[in-house]
Amino acid sequence: MNIVVAMKQIPDLQQIRIRNRQPILDDVPLTLGNIDKNALEAGVNLRDELGGKVTVLSAGNENIEDTVKEALAAGADEAFLVIDDSLEGAESSVIANVLAASIKQIEEPSLILFGEGSGDNYSGQVGSRVAEILNLPQVSFASSIEIKGNQAVVNRSLEDGEEIVQVDLPAVVAVLADINEPRIPSVTQILKAGKKPKEVLELDELEIDAGKAMVIAASNLAPETERKRVVVKSVDELIQALTTEGYVGR
Repeated sequence: MNIVVAMKQIPDLQQIRIRNRQPILDDVPLTLGNIDKNALEAGVNLRDELGGKVTVLSAGNENIEDTVKEALAAGADEAFLVIDDSLEGAESSVIANVLAASIKQIEEPSLILFGEGSGDNYSGQVGSRVAEILNLPQVSFASSIEIKGNQAVVNRSLEDGEEIVQVDLPAVVAVLADINEPRIPSVTQILKAGKKPKEVLELDELEIDAGKAMVIAASNLAPETERKRVVVKSVDELIQALTTEGYVGR
């Protein structure tokens, strides 16, 4: 079973600093989105159960070659990358066109996995757009995936309940963050990741008109916080102040 997992390169959210309510991205390392890692874990588990291979698919700037090693260390068998500086900050429709064109070049994928949303913009559009472009069925909000013959049985976790659907393969499935707990690669797996196969294309080689729409952040401010500046002169006064504010139990 050939599984494609689409993953997006984003800044490491844990290392973003805030200054004057603005995020500071200087020197913040790049990583793969957390929910994308859940999608990868789901794909690796299915491969381990059914056989086949997992291909990580990503599009971005030249840094993606180093970033994708995370996915290769976490169990992916190979990577398919589209590299172009113009893809940094590209809108969902552009990325969807690029990924769909890339999937057409990957050998007979049975299942295409996405996270329910990216770790930065979280629009949740790309998986649906790719399914539409490729004319494939799509299932979203997946909390579990089981393969039975030529069908995927997907449990969907919705706001007001759960739904179980069957969908013919090949199909696109977008997974929830709580579908699993992504594995932490061992040192050996990290060292082997650099030797796994990668196919790297430039955007021009896809021979498509991907579009030029970009995401422009009009405002991105952290919420304002006000310090109460309560002065305490003893441990008892500190405990009393924290209790009053509800930070410790009575």
